[in-house]
Amino acid sequence: MISRFITKTAAISAVVVVSNAVGNYALSKGMQEVGHLVTWQPGPYLQAFADPWVMAGVILLIAWLIFRLALLSWADLSYVITVTSTSYVISALLGKFFLAEEVSPLRWVGIALITVGAVFVGETFPSTTDETGGLAEE
Repeated sequence: MISRFITKTAAISAVVVVSNAVGNYALSKGMQEVGHLVTWQPGPYLQAFADPWVMAGVILLIAWLIFRLALLSWADLSYVITVTSTSYVISALLGKFFLAEEVSPLRWVGIALITVGAVFVGETFPSTTDETGGLAEE
């Protein structure tokens, strides 16, 4: 039962990480295609939703929110935030290699620290609500 719980948590964590990183990438790519928007008028922002990349980004970020809510329903916030922060690492890599963004050495150090922290927290049990990780209710 605990093995199933850990497998489920790892799978949903992976979905949260990937949907966040790819959703942010798609949104950024779409907004680059749409162009610079600085206005108080809602029309141009609503028109931005017509861009396929923006639409894909929004859909993926909605999925990210739904799966993150599910994950937070059984795992501690300190676990979820740290493990899913790896999406920032993936987002930076996507930005660097697919959007030709400049990533400074200091940002790479930050990315390395996020990765190390996520590895440490990922080695812990995902929930501390009780000794079974909340499995008694499943």
